[in-house]
Parts: sequence; structure tokens; C-alpha cells
Amino acid sequence: MKEYSAKNIKNIVLIGGSKTGKTTLAETMVFEAGLLKRRGTVEEGTTVSDYHDIEKERGNSVYATSLHTEWRDYKINIIDTPGLYDFIGETVSSMRVSDTCVMLMSAQHGYEVSNDNLWEYVHQFQKPVIMAINQMDNAQADFDTAWESIKRKFGSKSVLMQYPYNQGEKFDSIIDLLKMTMYKFGPDGGKPEKLPIPKEEIDKANELHNELVEKAAENDEDLMELYFDKGNLDEDELRKGIKIGMMKHDLFPTFVMSAKKNMGSGRMMGFIDNVAPSAVDVDTTPTASGDIVANDPNKKTSLFVFKTLVEPFLGKVNFFKVEEGTLKVGQILENAQTETSETVNRLYLIDGSDRKEVDEVKCGDIAAMVKLKDTQTCHTLKDKESKMIFSPLEFPSPLVRKAIKAINEAEEEKMVDALKDIHSEDPTFLFEYAKELKQLLVHGQGELHLNTVLWKLKNTFNIEAEYFRPKIAYRETIQKSAKSTYKHKKQSGGAGQFGEVYMEIEPYYEGMPKPTGYSLRGVEEVELPWGGKLVFYNCIVGGVIDTRYIPAIMKGVMEKMEQGPVTDSYVRDVRVIVYDGKMHPVDSNDISFKIAGAHAFKEAFHNANPKILEPIHELHIKVPEELMGEVMTDLQSRRAMVQGMDSKNHYSLITANIPLTELYDYSTSLRSITQGRASFSHKFLDYEAVPRNIQDELAKKSKEAVES
Repeated sequence: MKEYSAKNIKNIVLIGGSKTGKTTLAETMVFEAGLLKRRGTVEEGTTVSDYHDIEKERGNSVYATSLHTEWRDYKINIIDTPGLYDFIGETVSSMRVSDTCVMLMSAQHGYEVSNDNLWEYVHQFQKPVIMAINQMDNAQADFDTAWESIKRKFGSKSVLMQYPYNQGEKFDSIIDLLKMTMYKFGPDGGKPEKLPIPKEEIDKANELHNELVEKAAENDEDLMELYFDKGNLDEDELRKGIKIGMMKHDLFPTFVMSAKKNMGSGRMMGFIDNVAPSAVDVDTTPTASGDIVANDPNKKTSLFVFKTLVEPFLGKVNFFKVEEGTLKVGQILENAQTETSETVNRLYLIDGSDRKEVDEVKCGDIAAMVKLKDTQTCHTLKDKESKMIFSPLEFPSPLVRKAIKAINEAEEEKMVDALKDIHSEDPTFLFEYAKELKQLLVHGQGELHLNTVLWKLKNTFNIEAEYFRPKIAYRETIQKSAKSTYKHKKQSGGAGQFGEVYMEIEPYYEGMPKPTGYSLRGVEEVELPWGGKLVFYNCIVGGVIDTRYIPAIMKGVMEKMEQGPVTDSYVRDVRVIVYDGKMHPVDSNDISFKIAGAHAFKEAFHNANPKILEPIHELHIKVPEELMGEVMTDLQSRRAMVQGMDSKNHYSLITANIPLTELYDYSTSLRSITQGRASFSHKFLDYEAVPRNIQDELAKKSKEAVES
């Protein structure tokens, strides 16, 4: 393969919702460049990028896949990303190392919630963007509506580069506003015939061309002066203005195409070649110190690892972008995060499942290496003399959680090791052992995301596992004060056990006054690890309980607070007053008073009108306005309390407080009732009391579990 310098390398990432044709476009671009003799299809499972077994089985992208084309004097690295939000981590990491984002949308639906979710990261990374309205050959294609949806979002920053002369099943012609030419394609697409713009379209084309010229000129003072002088800009001047606008995030050029029929993809590739910024044009990578680094081939080597893949035969494969210098086989690099050394043994240029071994990778290029010991996604590898450390990626928080167990209990440990490998591939997948719940929990972006984990466990690691509903981390507290007395007495020959405790417990709240009617001898405030407080007062007078036994009483209370009297949940926000008791000169000891303290607390708790609290999450939903009614109805059935509603760009924004237990299947439900056109996020807010009927049911289940 021809060698390319950083200024001749362009890295693009294909982003967009599911079924917008990203994989088909990637395949067409590689075919159009002459690197494929025959285009594969998603339906047949023969595309370059969707080569994993799970992708062929499911018919959609699960991984972000790197491939490349060579177009004229440029190497264009393409990263094809999944369209489903379940795999957003793959998309976010790919956007980080790309120089331009190509955002696809269907001609049927235009700019949707899925595009808006991605735009948050486009904006965060400030990447230049090309809009592509794909599937113009679809029978339901509606260019005007699709274009209007883009304009609603971006206003005057959006600019048409082309528009379809016809659309739907008869689509075969595009009017190009940069070259002011009509491209007419044959039945098999490919290289089009160049024709004059039809007479009936000339006025429209001229008007849109003038808009393009004005927007290109706005981005540069010299171009603006030329425009005023000449009343127009030539093609090279237009390209310059468009490029400047793209890099400032002030201009988003829009193309139309049918990637499936190979109509229009070549024209967009020409634009990428001539206009889109190269690896050295943009400041791409933020550092840990907050600076932004431009790709510089003249500095010491540094690279950013943006993706990790665990393959059965190769082992761990690290994908990276060379940010500075040149990377060579045999080079020894330092991992900035682990401070360990890594030797570069093999370097590969990647085209899906094809790996071409090379001796070096130049600045701005994307490649992969294997057999690294301690390197993971988001790590920086650098020359030892370099001080460069790139900032890690911030991945979105999980939306769905489930409990998991191996069907064969003997494989539990093996399964945990496999989950570690899956997490190293996908940082948006998290797992933990919840000590409080005594369950192994997994967290992901959606049901499909977690289902792929089960698939990987079975097909990659040969482990059968299953999900089940996770427990809820309830909390217990009280609503009134109560007193209790408990005597622990045990005689078994020789020294026995004796301890008697008089106790009052009260609900605790910040700023409450000190207890009255008691002689306060000491107080201890404990910030509980699970939230809330225990305030413990020693009010013993006359030496009825020796001071050395007070810590044992408190220990007994704490143990019972870790396993609440009603549902075995943690107890919070309680004030305990130990005010009387008895001891024995021989039989009293720490264990006696610990047991007495625990039982006294338990009895008082049951008499203090106990209350079970459940975790409440703040839920944010974005849904097309026409579907808001169905979403609101579903929320009402989930005990959600709507806190506010807003409207933006024909979308409804809903904020609600909802019990965590009601979010268990929410991802699936929302996707079903909105046909996948809504999105949501949630975060912990607070604890609130459960309804009485639910508290009674929880208490009953807990009692039955103890008795069984």
C-alpha cells in the first residue's frame, strides 16, 4: 500500500441511528475506491465491517469496525459504528479519534432522537460534521421533511450540497449545488453521467447555490471581500469557505444518496477528499491537563488507545491512533497510566477481519497491535521522553441492571473472569458484587446490550448464564419514638452471660435538639456507609452498666442496623438513647451486652412505626411529541411523579421521579411504545417511603424467607 503522510490521512466515523445504512455505506465506499471486487450485504452477512458472528446472526452492528479506502491522493480511514444506543460506547470512542463525523439519517424519518443523542458527543468533541440523507430510493423517502428536520436543529448552519431530482423507487438523479451539475446514475449506480440541470430546476438550484456561496463566504473575511467584489465564489474558494465553516462548527454540509444502490456515495467521497479536514488540520485530542493536541509528526511518539477487542486466537487487540510522531515495530513505549513499559511487537492495519502487518504507523493514522501486557482502552502510550497524557473518555452511565448467575455454580469464578474481559472490550458494560443484596449485578445501556453479554459468555467463553430480577436496596427507618427493655441471661455451668439494657429510639433528623429528661454522659455520631446517621447517647447514671460495656451495646445496635428488623435492609436516621440497665459482677461481658443491645433495638424498632424507604431515581425522557401520550400513560402505571415537561424541536422533554424497582424493564417498554424513537437517562435522587401495601408485602416476604 502507498505510504501517506499525516496531511494525506483523513479519519471519518459513520454515525447515526439503527437501519440508516452506515454499514452499507462503508461497504460501498470501499467498493467505490476499487478495494473490493464485489459489494457484500448486511442481509447476507458478507460486509467487510460486520464480520463478527454475533453481527451476522443479529443483522446489525455490535462493534465499531475500522476499514479504509484510498481515494486519489488520500487514505481515508473509515470507522463504521453501531446504530443502537445499546452500543454507544463503541461510537463515542470512535468519534474521539476521528477528524470528521458523517451523520447518516434515513430519507423516511430525517433527524431523530438517535441523532440528537449522538450530537451531544459531536458537540463535546467539536468534530466537523457532514450530514448524509440516505435511502433516497426508499418508497417512503421524503427529502423535504428530512431536510426540514435538519434545519429545525441547526438553522442557518445547515447547508445543502445537493438535493434529489427525483426520489423513492425511481431515484436516480442528484442536483449538485457545488458543481451546479446533475448526476444521473444507471440502474447499478457507480459512476454517474454528468448532465445540465433541467430547466425547471434552474431557478431553485441557483437560489440554493447562492445560499451555499453566502454561507461559505461568511466563514472567512478574505472570502467575504471576494464575494462582495465578484458577487460569487469559484469552486476552490467555496471549498475553502466550507472547510473553515466545518472546522468552526458553523457549517454542516448535507448530501443525499442511496448507499445501497451506490448512488451519491462517490460524490461524498470526493468532498471528503477535497474539503474535509485531514489529521493535521484539526486539534483533536484533549490531554489530562486540559490542553488540546494537534497531530504532529515531528514530535516524540504518543498514541491514544480508543478500543480493545478480545479475540479467541489473537488475544487482546488494542486499537489506537498515533497522535504524535511515528510508531515503529520494536519500539518500547511507556504506559502513562500504569507507568509500565510495553514493547511494540506487531503492528496491523485493519480492514474488518483482514489484518495487514506493517513496520510502522505514521502520525494521524489508525491501526492495532497485540500482546500488550497492561494496556487498556483510554490509555496513553508514549515515548519515555514525552510527557503526554491524553484524558480518558467519559462514557455514558448505564441505563439497565440485572442480576446474573452461572447455570452451573461451579463456573461462577470462570464467569467473573469472562465478565472482566467483556468489560475491557466495552467500558459501558459494568459488573459488581453487591454485598448488601448478595447478588452479582451487571449494568448496561439496554436489554440488547446485556443480551449480547449472555451471547458472548455462551459462544466465546462456553459459559451458560442467566439473568434474573435484581433485588432493591431498600432502607428502614422509624416514624416515632419507642422504648424497650431486654435482658440477656444464659447459664451453662461456670461463668454465664448476663446483660440488661433499657433503650429509647427516636427518628433522627439534622438539627434536632438534644434529648431531654436524661443525664447525657456521652454521644457518638456515625455517618453510615449506606447513607443517613446513627446518633448514640450514653445516659447511664449510677454505674448500673459499666462504661466499658457501652461500646458493646452500640456494636449490637450497629449489627442490627446492618440487617434491619423488617426486611433485612440497612437502617438509617435513628437516635438511640441507652438510659438504664443491669449487670452482674461475674457473668456480664461484652458479648452479653452486645446481644442485649441488639435485641432491645429490634424490639423498640418494631414499636416505633417502622417505615421502609425505596430508592427514587430522576428520570429524563426525550420523545417525539406525537408519542408523548403513550409515554405518560406508561409512567402513571409505574408510580412515577411527573416533575416537568418541556418542548424542543418537535420533541417532548419529560422529567419524572420514579422508584428504581419500576425501571426494571423500562428500556424495553419505552422502545416498544415509541418504536425506538425515544431516549431516556436516570440517576439516583433520594429515598422515599413505599406505599403501605407494598411495605406489608415486603415485610411478609422477608418473614417467609427467614422461616423457610
